[in-house]
Amino acid sequence: MPRVLIGDCLKRLRELPADSVDLIFTSPPYADARAHSYGGIHPDDYVEWFLPRAAELLRVLKPAGSFVLNIKEKAVRGERHTYVLELILALRKQGWLWTEEYIWHKKNCYPGKWPNRFRDSWERLLHFNKNRNFQMFQDAVRVPAGDWRQRRLQRLSETDRVRDESKVGSGFGKNISNWLGRELAYPTNVLHMATECGNRRHSAAFPEALPAWFIRLFTAPGDTVLDPFAGSGTTLAAATALHRHCIGIELESAYEQIIRERCGTPLHCEN
Repeated sequence: MPRVLIGDCLKRLRELPADSVDLIFTSPPYADARAHSYGGIHPDDYVEWFLPRAAELLRVLKPAGSFVLNIKEKAVRGERHTYVLELILALRKQGWLWTEEYIWHKKNCYPGKWPNRFRDSWERLLHFNKNRNFQMFQDAVRVPAGDWRQRRLQRLSETDRVRDESKVGSGFGKNISNWLGRELAYPTNVLHMATECGNRRHSAAFPEALPAWFIRLFTAPGDTVLDPFAGSGTTLAAATALHRHCIGIELESAYEQIIRERCGTPLHCEN
């Protein structure tokens, strides 16, 4: 049963036991965004606002767990603000390991025109850990290897059957015969997914496929997923569908009914 805590996540996180969550996947309010519902944190104040919450996330995450943060810089006075970069450095000082950065390519990003830049078509998904050894199920997100295999593997030369080292001394090499009988390959760190067109009555909903991909990658059925900025419950819906336990924290009580409808299961709500 999904568990939803209503209130500021800084306070509600303190109610969760230490080392109790396998994956934290969240998209907090971006700087100066959603001011009507979430106050709109100024970019200059964002790191200071986020760090106490990150300290609680560090406490509740299991040693082998992962924290994935969906965030994007905004432009201020004609240039990109550095608050995301500053946040990454501050989180590292707090004790987090910045393991990887994934890119969400938004295939249907909203068109527009700006005087000194083009439209945004991607967002960051920053992957942090408490330890270098963490839980990861890479086979769960494999993708079709591609049609190139059909013709390329029909006629293998002798050099295709051994590791062919790079001629430029880069250290890279390949053995084409390793692809015989293989239908699936590991994906890249760029995720090509459309944005959420029906906004689920929330101002910044992301597609359910986005948290679902990371839930499959970093958790097993029965593990616990936390979204401390639950919004309309996208992460909780994805976790429920994938048979994970899930906890959401949401400041706005108005979203409780929306989360209930999306998860399609009874909720345990705590105000």
